[in-house]
Amino acid sequence: MNKKIIRLEGLLVFLACIYAFVLNDYNLIWFFVLLLFPDLSMIGYIKGNKAGAVTYNLFHTYLLSGSVLVIGIIIKSDILIQLGIIWTAHIGIDRIMGYGLKYPTDFKDTHLDRL
Repeated sequence: MNKKIIRLEGLLVFLACIYAFVLNDYNLIWFFVLLLFPDLSMIGYIKGNKAGAVTYNLFHTYLLSGSVLVIGIIIKSDILIQLGIIWTAHIGIDRIMGYGLKYPTDFKDTHLDRL
């Protein structure tokens, strides 16, 4: 049951991000071009599971993406707002797929389940 709730929350976040992007008349091409950009954080796994988990988790938590979004709103920066929305949407997609924050033991060990 909890996994379904987290996946539904991810869907809600993703749909809200698309809505916010369209509502602000931002170019959807950039949305889809940059949507998978946070996954570059997996490069950290080259240095091992611990470093990989740290970099992956840094780029897959709402704390950082939300901070970028809030800063963009405060300083009225369309670029930061767009990046924050796209980044948050990416995390929402990951949650829909059942991907969670990583433990340093293995890439497949997440706070949601073992993949």
